[in-house]
Amino acid sequence: MIRKLLFLFFFTVASVCLQAQQYKVHSSKWKRIEVTSDLDAKPDSQALAIIAPYKVSVDSVMSPVLGMSRISMNARRPESLLSNWAADVMVEGSTATGLPPADMGLVNIGGLRNNMPEGIVRRGDILLISPFENSLVVLEIKGTHLMELMRNIAAVGGEGVSRSVKIVISKDRKLINATINGKKISRKRTYTIATLDYLAEGNDKMYALKKAKKRHEIGLKAREVMMESVVKNRIIDSKIEGRIIIEN
Repeated sequence: MIRKLLFLFFFTVASVCLQAQQYKVHSSKWKRIEVTSDLDAKPDSQALAIIAPYKVSVDSVMSPVLGMSRISMNARRPESLLSNWAADVMVEGSTATGLPPADMGLVNIGGLRNNMPEGIVRRGDILLISPFENSLVVLEIKGTHLMELMRNIAAVGGEGVSRSVKIVISKDRKLINATINGKKISRKRTYTIATLDYLAEGNDKMYALKKAKKRHEIGLKAREVMMESVVKNRIIDSKIEGRIIIEN
């Protein structure tokens, strides 16, 4: 809550400053304030007064309950609860236009910007996890380029992959082995990957995705797919399953 309030406060101050260009700054001072939940215990009354007119509209967007999460989930490499859940949701969402489920789901760790709370999951929780305008796309890619993608994933120390994927990486971030649905990747076969349009452009060093043969636009934002999954499943969960292993 304090982060929402601070954002609105600074936005309001910036707007006032732009409208008051006739004033000149004679002096300034600053101090570092750690923004934590402790600030919620003693909110600044003047800041609350400024924010009050905007709070109702913000709450109407952020507060609706979507479902429940059995556990708290975070995102980190090589594998994490939140990235596992998000990658599986991408596969789930890949069927939105009548396509069969994608062979693989892929999300970037850096794109998951907040933790999933344990217990009640609100619309605002998903907006904090996925705040960007990224859309879900399905790519068709040759096996040779899929192997290249696996090397891309190994080189960054892991990304969020769906449960269909198993990757073994060396300590120096070289690909040792990769399978899809328990089978060795065929260089002659074409595979489908449900991922973000941001990654489809080769961003976050996922260079191989730029070599996709075909791209299907789903027409949904990644966060919309996540929200729909929570609503549909009502109670969500995730496990560490050895999808990405760094060999000792």
